[in-house]
Amino acid sequence: MRIPAAGTVPWRVQEGGLEVALVHRPRYDDWSWAKGKLDDDEDWAVAAVRETEEETGLVVRLGPPLPEARYTLLGRDGSPDDKVVRYWTARVTGGHGHLVNEIDEVAWLDVATAHARLDYARDRDQLLALVRLQQTERLDTWPLVLVRHASAVARNEWSRDDQLRPLTAVGRARSADLAPVLAAYGVTLAVTSPSERCLRTVEPFANAVGVPLRTRGGLSEEGFAADPTKAHRHLTRLLERGEPALVCTHGPVLPDLLDELARRLDVEKPASVEVVEAFAEARDERLVKGEALVCHVVGTGDAARVVAVERHLP
Repeated sequence: MRIPAAGTVPWRVQEGGLEVALVHRPRYDDWSWAKGKLDDDEDWAVAAVRETEEETGLVVRLGPPLPEARYTLLGRDGSPDDKVVRYWTARVTGGHGHLVNEIDEVAWLDVATAHARLDYARDRDQLLALVRLQQTERLDTWPLVLVRHASAVARNEWSRDDQLRPLTAVGRARSADLAPVLAAYGVTLAVTSPSERCLRTVEPFANAVGVPLRTRGGLSEEGFAADPTKAHRHLTRLLERGEPALVCTHGPVLPDLLDELARRLDVEKPASVEVVEAFAEARDERLVKGEALVCHVVGTGDAARVVAVERHLP
């Protein structure tokens, strides 16, 4: 049986030195990363944030992903189970810090001390990867998320203004599923096409976290057809601002936005091949309806570079 789990490696810089947060589980008397099993139909990223808060009391914002861990456990019936744990770097954004859920201590340690204290060799893979991200200036990132609206009523089934065309039941379900995914990346700025199908795609997220939706006509199909430069300017402003943000728009608008982000791919750093391939795949498909493409960005303005990407598909 396959057991999916997710966790984080929270990090901070104290007096110029990198520190990471380990957790101690008294049941096993071991030191490891905050992690836990996925709930039914739960997204991996959502589980990583939830488990971190449940175990440490800390609210985190996900950064670039880290190597996953795979190992075998014996089930209750004695049969082998394959456990797969996905990890992310994480910044602490809030929380009470009270220890809960099988954890009796959280320790912020420098890299050398953390490396020595971790009880499992597999956990050192995430630590070393995080250190490499810092050394190559890819650790301190902010997320820019492109969202293609979820499934809407077909054009040939709608006789009114196209901007009022609503989501289908499938689209509404995807909209609800997207809300915790966007929250996991700490999005605080939401910019969207004013078309109904875009607004309703990101509305559950906005309502859940209290982020206002800012509509931009240049991100609509009609606005883009009238003046393609406006969508590009909206993206440029977000890159200048450097705040965790999302842009929700339409299939015909996405190629221009993706072209601009493609020019900002950091192809000179290690692991750039994987980033380029993942981005190219999403770009070729113009994102599928209801997809969120998370671009982890370093820097702002002309210096902004995309150093990691993740596809969250319906």
